[in-house]
Amino acid sequence: MPDFSIVIPCYRDEAPLVRLLEQLRRLPHQPREIIVVDAADSRHCAELCEQSAATRLTGEPCRGRQLGIGAVQARGDVLWFLHADAQLAADPLPVMAAAIQRGAIGGYFRFRFAAPRAWPAAILEPAITLRCRLGVPYGDQGIFMQRMVYHQAGGHAPWPLFEEVPLVKAARRLGRFVALPEPIFVDSRRWQRDGWWRRSLKNRWLALRFMSGAAPQDLAARYHSKNGS
Repeated sequence: MPDFSIVIPCYRDEAPLVRLLEQLRRLPHQPREIIVVDAADSRHCAELCEQSAATRLTGEPCRGRQLGIGAVQARGDVLWFLHADAQLAADPLPVMAAAIQRGAIGGYFRFRFAAPRAWPAAILEPAITLRCRLGVPYGDQGIFMQRMVYHQAGGHAPWPLFEEVPLVKAARRLGRFVALPEPIFVDSRRWQRDGWWRRSLKNRWLALRFMSGAAPQDLAARYHSKNGS
């Protein structure tokens, strides 16, 4: 099985990071390294990384730049990028390894909402699966990629939002970028806070603005706001 480097950007999100690091610690198969790129220079985050034997790097609050910093430092054969609030299925490393051994250069997991769920989740999840096949999967779906291909594709864009879009498009031109049937569980807190349909429509509106040429920096402020649209 190839060596995996896991890269996690974090910005004042230690509560879910604790959960993710604990999940990673309990995996039957272990990665070569876990790299957390802390954009808040948080003492709490530093303590968590030390307790979990994770490498902690620091950077500015920009997810694309944070991911790039971690990827440059990573030494594994395969890079796996996780959001701090991701929740994992039972044993994802062999699943990714099998895809790589079958000739994939990278891929992503199936989007599932983590608990607590609401009935719109059952409609939104297949819609997101279709959107990924027609368009681009986003970073909350556990994008993984051979390290060499990641750098050939140019890495993450130095943006705070939609930073994975040019990377995925470039990777697809270099080889098979596969959709795994196994799930990754995405934190539903923003959907619960904003309303399931309102949040989903807001995300689509932001994606359309991005496709129309709006600056990711401007869109990121809208993404993180509670009621802005």
